[in-house]
Amino acid sequence: MVEPGDLDAALAAVDTDRAQADTPAARDGVFLDSAGSSLPPDRVVDTVVAHLRREAEVGGYRAAAERADDLAAGYGMFAELFGCAADEIAFSDSATRSWLTALDAAGLGAGDRVLITEAEYAGNAVPLLTLAGRVGATVEPVPSDPDGAVDLDALAGLLDERVKLVSLVHVPTNGGLVNPVREVADLAHGAGALVLLDACQSLGQLPLRLPDLGVDLITGTGRKWLRGPRGTGVLVVPRAVRERLSPRLVDLRGGTWSGPAEVAIHDDARAFELWEFGVAQRLGLVEAARYLLELGVDAVATAVAARAEYLRAGLSTVQGVTVHDQGAQRCGLVTFTVDGAEPDAVRDALRALGVTVTVSGRPSTRLDMTRRGLTQLVRASPHYFLTRAQLDAAVSAVGTLA
Repeated sequence: MVEPGDLDAALAAVDTDRAQADTPAARDGVFLDSAGSSLPPDRVVDTVVAHLRREAEVGGYRAAAERADDLAAGYGMFAELFGCAADEIAFSDSATRSWLTALDAAGLGAGDRVLITEAEYAGNAVPLLTLAGRVGATVEPVPSDPDGAVDLDALAGLLDERVKLVSLVHVPTNGGLVNPVREVADLAHGAGALVLLDACQSLGQLPLRLPDLGVDLITGTGRKWLRGPRGTGVLVVPRAVRERLSPRLVDLRGGTWSGPAEVAIHDDARAFELWEFGVAQRLGLVEAARYLLELGVDAVATAVAARAEYLRAGLSTVQGVTVHDQGAQRCGLVTFTVDGAEPDAVRDALRALGVTVTVSGRPSTRLDMTRRGLTQLVRASPHYFLTRAQLDAAVSAVGTLA
């Protein structure tokens, strides 16, 4: 968390003037939904649109061939972000696709146990519970500690040799807490379990270096804090883990037809990719990663956390508003309710005032919301392109409703 005396420096960790110049729409109103789908910089948009136009001029195959070097450079770009090797990066059309691919390759079977946190996201829980029911595995939640993060002592007590996978959401969809990734990974590995990290809400706002995290698989999306296009995702598959995984949905990108009745599956992360993909979107994703690296991952993390703390503090002063964020370590998601007003109505009223927020409901993260007795929350997610004045305007707008 950002100390009050360091707030000004933290807010200025990223040049807001530059960020708004690169994203003119960020000047309009107050955009607080980067946790949903952020505003991409103009250079990302221009990259996508230019390639679509080129496809219309020469066809998709020739247009892709012209950008082959740029597409290949994307692996190194994301390897730099994750602190891993380029052949440990696989791209997909969404974080969901990446997560499903990783889960399927883990090879769950009868009698296997899977541990999840109470912050588990519905996009993971639905396929996980479906698969477990089909193969005879069990899915068990790990209780939360008083701050809302995964309880490490409880996790240690649940681990045994039957636990094959621990599914860990780095940053929950409905609050600002950051789960203790390294500690979870160390405990899980002591029992021989794989750790699958859902980094949907952390990629683009927090450092995600694989050597520091110690997990076995990481999934992320382009459209949120990374500020890339929709329809883009990434999967990190470390070399040390590859031999423990058996990808099943393999096509000519993930393997080669090596003989009349033989197939050779790639022994790196490419085994988890499909041949067909949106080239324009992929190029936009690479450009978004390049932009983040130019700004600096640590600088972005500082700037985002400062804006979230500033917004929390402002909302906490408004009578009739309750901030519901958890966690000893917090990041860029801010959740709140307004007394006497349904979150959907608050969202719509704020939109009319030029403030863009969204709503997080119980079906998205059922265990945590049920535990806390909540059905819906208003969710605000301020990125580094917002000024202090814009955050003040958002607090003022909420105040008019309260």
